[in-house]
Amino acid sequence: MGLLGCGTVGGGVLHLLRANAAYLEARVGAPFEVVRVLVRDPEKERVKELERSRLTTNPDDVLGDPSIDVIVEVMGGVDPARDYLGRAIASGKQIVTANKMLLALHGAELLDRARSRGVDVAFEGAVGGGIPVIRVLRDALAGDTIASLSGIINGTSNYILTRMQSDGLSFEDALKEAQQKGFAEADPTLDVDGGDAAHKLVVLSMLAFGARLDGVSVLTEGIRGVEPVDHAFAERFGFVVKQLAIAKERGDELELRVHPALVAKDAPLANISGVLNAISVEGRALGPCLLSGRGAGDLPTAVSVVADLVDVAIAKKGGTAGQSTRAIRLAERKLSPTAEVEARYYFRFTVFDRPGVLARITGALGERGVSIEQMVQQGRGSADVPVDVVILTHESKEAAVQAALATIAKSDYVAKPPRMIRVH
Repeated sequence: MGLLGCGTVGGGVLHLLRANAAYLEARVGAPFEVVRVLVRDPEKERVKELERSRLTTNPDDVLGDPSIDVIVEVMGGVDPARDYLGRAIASGKQIVTANKMLLALHGAELLDRARSRGVDVAFEGAVGGGIPVIRVLRDALAGDTIASLSGIINGTSNYILTRMQSDGLSFEDALKEAQQKGFAEADPTLDVDGGDAAHKLVVLSMLAFGARLDGVSVLTEGIRGVEPVDHAFAERFGFVVKQLAIAKERGDELELRVHPALVAKDAPLANISGVLNAISVEGRALGPCLLSGRGAGDLPTAVSVVADLVDVAIAKKGGTAGQSTRAIRLAERKLSPTAEVEARYYFRFTVFDRPGVLARITGALGERGVSIEQMVQQGRGSADVPVDVVILTHESKEAAVQAALATIAKSDYVAKPPRMIRVH
């Protein structure tokens, strides 16, 4: 093995390889040996399982070593990981990667290269940490077709929303706590703004729908705009607020979106709390299937990486390398326009309590064909003191909803921009 990167996940991989060495050797029929490890800083303190003599800052020491059978990439990012894996594939090495960003942007390209070279690209660790969702979609559900999937696939956002819901924390306070506990990065942008979940959703859709989606733009909204009052209203209506990644087939098109959503309190996903992840898959024959577990961290993700190592090692040793990747067939799929999304909606309008305001709000919605299911006004305001008006709609089209909200937002009775959350 050659290891590209030795941070949190890389350290977890080395720990598992050492701790489970006898079991893994018996399973594969050969021992795993880490020959070289590419790092940026060889002086940085590493896990005790790593001999410093195996460290290098020169990628050629890893990629150019003919004794290495498998390259394990856990460095993250697109460049230079894309180039390194391309070179490794060209030289006939098997690939294990946990790099969801690279796969979302260039996964189909890497699989094409691997298929033509007869090697495998395994990527269980890219989505869901230790949850075996890639294996389920690729192998366990190979006899079925997938109608849809939805899930909580970013533990940082889920932790923040859980703390806001359970203890009334503001977004800023919940984020700060998550950072203090190591659940959020110093720069949490990818997590809280939805980019991380969007990358993972593209990877899942490659397998669930056989979709070639390199670099597609997914409807992505983060959780920064969710306030404690939204959790309170959600509770009142029988929902909880979760950050969801959703993919479904709409005829020949795919609908992919990542955003906060109101989830019914009795739904399985509503009860996934803290840093846990969960993915619900709807098979046309199987029906619903829920997978849940720890979605991040050194050991959960390392478990998936080592499981991939076992698979590619057995295939390599048995002379069947490349078969798993050859089974992944991708075709171009068009994404549904965001304007065509159909859902129920939650609106929160902060408005001045003047005569006729409710009529103007409902009129603006009605003119666009947005039908109201429930409406609540919280407290009593005045002509100068704003009050919250919350509306739940029947199923409506996104285009109509956005047009109505744009009209309402420009009105003189609105104290701040309307808040919209889709209902799942």
